[in-house]
Amino acid sequence: MHTDVLVIGGGLGGVAAALAALRAGRSVIMTEEFDWLGGQLTSQAVPPDEHTWVEQFGVTASYRALRDGIRDYYRRHYPLTEASRAAAHLNPGAGYVSKLCHEPRVALAVLEAMLAPYRAGRRLQVLQPYRPVAADTYGDRVSAVTVQHRDTEERLTLTAPYILDATETGELLPLTGTEYVTGFEAQSETGEPSAPAEAQPLNMQAVSYCFAVDHVDGDGVDMVGDKPANYAFWRNYQPSFWGDRLLSWTAPNPRTLESSRRTFTPNPDDDPLAVVADQRRTGGDTNLWTFRRIAARRHFVPGTYASDICLVNWPMIDYFEGPVIDVPDAAKHLAAARELSHSVLYWLQTEAPRPDGGTGFPGLRLRKDVVGSADGLAQAPYIRESRRIKAEYTVVEQDLSVAVRGERGAVEYDDSVGVGMYRIDLHPSTGGDNYIDVASSPFRIPLGALLPERVENLLPANKNLGTTHITNGCYRLHPVEWNIGESAGALAAYCLDRGVAPRAVRNTPALLAEFQDRLVAQGIELAWPAVAGY
Repeated sequence: MHTDVLVIGGGLGGVAAALAALRAGRSVIMTEEFDWLGGQLTSQAVPPDEHTWVEQFGVTASYRALRDGIRDYYRRHYPLTEASRAAAHLNPGAGYVSKLCHEPRVALAVLEAMLAPYRAGRRLQVLQPYRPVAADTYGDRVSAVTVQHRDTEERLTLTAPYILDATETGELLPLTGTEYVTGFEAQSETGEPSAPAEAQPLNMQAVSYCFAVDHVDGDGVDMVGDKPANYAFWRNYQPSFWGDRLLSWTAPNPRTLESSRRTFTPNPDDDPLAVVADQRRTGGDTNLWTFRRIAARRHFVPGTYASDICLVNWPMIDYFEGPVIDVPDAAKHLAAARELSHSVLYWLQTEAPRPDGGTGFPGLRLRKDVVGSADGLAQAPYIRESRRIKAEYTVVEQDLSVAVRGERGAVEYDDSVGVGMYRIDLHPSTGGDNYIDVASSPFRIPLGALLPERVENLLPANKNLGTTHITNGCYRLHPVEWNIGESAGALAAYCLDRGVAPRAVRNTPALLAEFQDRLVAQGIELAWPAVAGY
């Protein structure tokens, strides 16, 4: 099968890349290995992590259309209260992690609607569930990618002048021989204050299998499932830096590293319209029920929801016993990460301390329907860190750290193709490291970070661009991934239109200016107003 732009991976970056190329008049084939498009927003079941100005600026027009579409979907299809329906910035889950917490199926419906006209017109073909298994190269170009059906093992060979790697872990990089890095770089290489003295390629951030729960009230209610086979191990597991067992209400505060105690109160009788989600003020994780709540029952007319729905993406489900990239036992670690999440649920139901002095919340019900899986865990693991290309330009900590840059703000790259903002947020890693959480300045996305140092027609469209282990911590979030993918898709289309190579666009002032004008016309912001980091 042949197309103009081949997008391998249908997560947020992949969808954004496909839409950008399609808007430019190009044909696209997009593949995705899981049942749902949308990646971290849907199959990984993670509500969007966004910056404090998201309702005003700092995201692309198409990402804003996605957010508006999610709210409009609720207004059209859900029985909201009159006050909630009128809320301009409706937060359906009233979660504290984001100004827009919602059920993953709603995001899926909106993403599918955004793609639907192009599918109907046959300029877009989506191949699911397929994953890449091989690639052909010729010199410094990728000539073909072979994908395999997850269930039938059918193989297809796909060709295109431009190939975008939008997979969650940079799957095409080893398959194509594209130079890449993993894990921590050495401080001698990057000069980063938070980097170790020596490179640690297998020291990567934790992965997590998220899940959703609600709470069934009533005496004698028992939603407890079977005890996981390895529950005793996880029940007693205590990382050296945690301050208690992993399965407890105690965890490090990511910003101070001091052990702090969280609370858990199912179905608090709070006013969802009074919730203020602002990462600049607080991480929002004091009460774990409301932290990533994705349905707040009081937003809806009485009787719609018997309970809130809470998305469990908490410190205690972070699996950091071993990496899942470039190791022979990746499947073992992914299975153990699933077992950890099942063990967390069992602990919550049977042993978790309650505010009334009792133990266990047997009314907690695993909502398999919310995440669309047979076992109730998200279809895909939440991947925080990918393989990363060796790029023409690599973003380093001192480009954007508030501690380094101060009032100057982040480095203002002349080759900007977008913007992003989030704290440098690194979860515990497989080398035994605690959180690394560093204040960040609102930053630009440099085109040089989208260009492999050698390969000519492969572009990163996810978390696999030219960042370091450290700066990946602020480039990995939902709106930034979307912007990366959208700009990569637009770049491929522009290069086809002009008959030029991506490297020439960056290094030819007239081409770069013309391409940036095209981005701006599509609603992609290239710079920030005068705002301070946090």
